Amino acid sequence: MEGDSVTLKTNVTELHGDDDITWKYGAEKSLIVKISNEKQNFSTYDVPDERFRDRLKVDHQTGSLTITNTTTKHAGVYEQQIRRAKLSSKTFSVSVYARLPVPNITRDCSSSSSSSSSSSYWSLVCSVVNVGHVTLSWYKGNSLLSSISVSDLSISLSLPLEVEYQDKNSYSCVINNPISNQTQHLDISELCHTCSDVFSESVSVMEGDSVTLNTNLTEIHDADDILWKFGAESTLLAKISREKQIFSTYDDVLDGRFRDRLKLDNQTGSLTITNITTKHAGDYKLEITGAKWSSKTFSVSVYGEQKSSVLPVTHS
Repeated sequence: MEGDSVTLKTNVTELHGDDDITWKYGAEKSLIVKISNEKQNFSTYDVPDERFRDRLKVDHQTGSLTITNTTTKHAGVYEQQIRRAKLSSKTFSVSVYARLPVPNITRDCSSSSSSSSSSSYWSLVCSVVNVGHVTLSWYKGNSLLSSISVSDLSISLSLPLEVEYQDKNSYSCVINNPISNQTQHLDISELCHTCSDVFSESVSVMEGDSVTLNTNLTEIHDADDILWKFGAESTLLAKISREKQIFSTYDDVLDGRFRDRLKLDNQTGSLTITNITTKHAGDYKLEITGAKWSSKTFSVSVYGEQKSSVLPVTHS
């Protein structure tokens, strides 16, 4: 792991008087260590880009080499040569892995739908950035659902998953390389309202007229709860709970501007504002929770009636 130390061993228990050992690095076989036990010479050498500065440690008893505070620049092939009664050689292929980030789980609003038939299914995305030589996976409990692997360095990965709202199973996203892993567990409640403003509709109405904001439901189910809210403060205007037989409007809020103007359709949950004025312009948010979840924003503009201009008739 990047930042750790690694020791490349000679498998020699003790250096003999006539032992010579060299350590070389990379395709160019750059000399980085030279040991002459007879002359008591234990020398380390850096490469031109100084990547090994203050990082090479030699064991004077065994000739083993330790690289401290490793980075990905220290990955590669190291060659060990020992000359004693005969010459022996060995190579070490060293891989250095960057420390893994914790995956990020988000809701993919662009793949969601506002229709009541599909709003109970959410498109989720697990993502990581600037990683290499890793595998990103979705798990349901301990069962692998999907995965994607990459061998490149410094790349961004994302892996989608569709989950039904109110699914009680345990989901997690895991990133791993051969020596470590990081896990992010899915918390559906945290993602509940992240796409609440994605589905919107613009509505224009003339002052004094009525406007109906439709839920697009043909019938309210017993498990459905419906809320209508208004403005940046999300002031509650209406609440419906079919199971509890609640069909309530709150028309005294916001200086009473909605008094006697709010009508609910008890079959569909749609909201009608009657005798509308410019004070009623703004954003109306619909939230439906239950077996399915959906949200939609209506941006309502109210225009005053234009008075026609009549030119006087002149007689010559």
